[in-house]
Amino acid sequence: MTATRAALLVHGAGGGGWEWNLWRGVLEAADIAVVAPDLTPVAAGLAATGFGDYLQQVREALSVLPRPRVVVGASLGGLLALRVADAADAVILVNPLPPAPWHADLVSRAWPDIVPWHRQARMDGTRRALPDTDEATALFAFRHWRDESGAVLRHAYAGTAVERPACPVLFVLSQADDDIAPVITSSMAAAWSSEVLQTVSPSHVGPLLDRHAHGIAAQAVEWLNRVGRNG
Repeated sequence: MTATRAALLVHGAGGGGWEWNLWRGVLEAADIAVVAPDLTPVAAGLAATGFGDYLQQVREALSVLPRPRVVVGASLGGLLALRVADAADAVILVNPLPPAPWHADLVSRAWPDIVPWHRQARMDGTRRALPDTDEATALFAFRHWRDESGAVLRHAYAGTAVERPACPVLFVLSQADDDIAPVITSSMAAAWSSEVLQTVSPSHVGPLLDRHAHGIAAQAVEWLNRVGRNG
């Protein structure tokens, strides 16, 4: 069992806490209390929701967890996790949206005020996004994608300055990623002298949802065990 007592799992843009269902089971089996909230829009609606609104939710959720605690973030959730790393004892980043200066290597995109990932979701598009998962998982994901705030994504893609966390950091990389090129994340990990878990997942969200996800989560727990012993 790991010394880590609690984990905050932060989902990516257009997703929800459900993305962590497989990881939740692995972490809870290691006696780690798991919180995987849905990031929620402000009362004025999704278009009025900014990066700072999500950041406040993440910081508040982490602050009430017992220590030692880990914050785990995927994609946009990874960038949010980095911003609250000062309040964590370990950080795990799964294909994270990179902060400055690595954001400059992202493919430039124009984001509308509301990104219609739910309204325009298609089952064939979900299968392409999750090429190595079973049909039931793909169907569940298709039904649960959500629209996202364009303001949040514009802020993230513009580059957010963060300092290298003082606590241990593990980067989890997919073998192939059409959203965030693995070379970007590898460069960031090398600059920070952080450990990398290179997976064979062939998609951006694969480490959370595909057939490799259970084993990847187990390796993340092994890493927590090791840094806990060394720390």
